[in-house]
Amino acid sequence: MRRLRSLASVVALALGLTACAASPAPDTAATPGDGPLVAFYGDSYTLGTGASDPSMRWSTIISEARGWNEFNPSVNGLGFVNHRSDFEEDDLPALVIAERPDIVFITMGLNDNFSFAGRADLIHETITADLTRIRDALPAARIIVVEPFWYTEERPESVETIIGWVEDAAVSIDADWIPGASRWLDRHYAGAEESWMAADGIHPSDTGYRHMAAQMDAALARLDPAL
Repeated sequence: MRRLRSLASVVALALGLTACAASPAPDTAATPGDGPLVAFYGDSYTLGTGASDPSMRWSTIISEARGWNEFNPSVNGLGFVNHRSDFEEDDLPALVIAERPDIVFITMGLNDNFSFAGRADLIHETITADLTRIRDALPAARIIVVEPFWYTEERPESVETIIGWVEDAAVSIDADWIPGASRWLDRHYAGAEESWMAADGIHPSDTGYRHMAAQMDAALARLDPAL
């Protein structure tokens, strides 16, 4: 049965972050469905910040299409090192593990670019530690690790470095790896003639999330076995 663990810590973290456009509260319960329980460990791009409604975010679109029970406690601004100390009793991986999901999506790394200059070693260590911890706690779960998302045409060198670290960690725990996600919004960032970004210029709009969902659908179909 679905369990709720230390959810107040997630809500407190979300409220403590800088306000963003159309920022939904973190989910505290799995959505109903006949299929497996699927957990999402992510930041604002998985929480759905910028969407007009949580039902418009990519994670919910793909979950509803598959009949999955979606557990999505993703949080604005979260990184492998960013805001980890804001949690109280548990961190987000602990909340995911407590649900005992059948499938886990890990969509982390974007926000760590903003801490890279002073915390690169810790970021690298924590990526490996988080993924190993989730695998060890959920040995039967299928783990899907997604290349960290990105949000501008300009790409600092840290973007590719963090992508490489996340991919290496995914391989080390025998997870599925979805490449290319940092490019899913290319040519449609804020200021583009056909922008898929919300009014804040940072997060996807409903259109952006719809395109992300289509890209994710195609990527999941290419996995072996497909999802």
